[in-house]
Amino acid sequence: MAAIVDIRGLAIAYGAAPPVLAGFSASLEQGSFTAIVGSSGVGKSTLLRVITGLSKPAEGTVTTPDHADGRHRPSALVFQEPRLLPWRRVIGNILFGLEGLTLSTAERLERAVQALSLVGLSEMAERWPHQLSGGQRQRVNLARALAVRPSLLLLDEPFSALDAITRHQLQNELLRVWRDTGTSILFVTHDLDEAVYLADRVVVLGGRPARVVRDFTVDLPRPRDRDHTAFADTVKDLRAALNDSLVDGAGI
Repeated sequence: MAAIVDIRGLAIAYGAAPPVLAGFSASLEQGSFTAIVGSSGVGKSTLLRVITGLSKPAEGTVTTPDHADGRHRPSALVFQEPRLLPWRRVIGNILFGLEGLTLSTAERLERAVQALSLVGLSEMAERWPHQLSGGQRQRVNLARALAVRPSLLLLDEPFSALDAITRHQLQNELLRVWRDTGTSILFVTHDLDEAVYLADRVVVLGGRPARVVRDFTVDLPRPRDRDHTAFADTVKDLRAALNDSLVDGAGI
């Protein structure tokens, strides 16, 4: 399967300080679901920003999909906080993400309506952000990203602030959207259970500066059962790899 993202020799540094991430190379295949885990401060969130072009790496190259027609964005980033505009209704927040694309007004509205339908919030289109629950706001955040029809969807711990029940519901929603759209997903999380439940590949970062210490294939059938012994064993194996990578008391 063709690579949709190709990263070579990437290094991430903050100012003049030594790199926090170095020598990072990876390729992401079209339609894949990849998770990244690692200790705090290894540059996971910044890595997503580099891939989307919001930040520049200290070294290395990132080759991402390109849409010359202006009707799509090559990638979209979903943050941990929904970051919705409080003065816009739900549908207006989705439309905001479509500004700058060469779409007619009718096409933008159609895209927004379809994105809300994808995340199961069609009936919430005219509500204000303050009228939504935390899980609903994060669904709107996801819909805003999906509306631009990205080839690559990047998510930075999007469910970490939610309660366990809502988090599990949104994990299942994300898997459904992934199956329905075929979008490639790169997902950053501190939750090893979440990584194993969602992804088919988990990249473990560790060390100082951080590097890839394990590129882990999750060889479990879908839908995955968190109560199954094989699931628990896979999480345990992943935790062992992560623990082995921690140095100087760094935590996750």
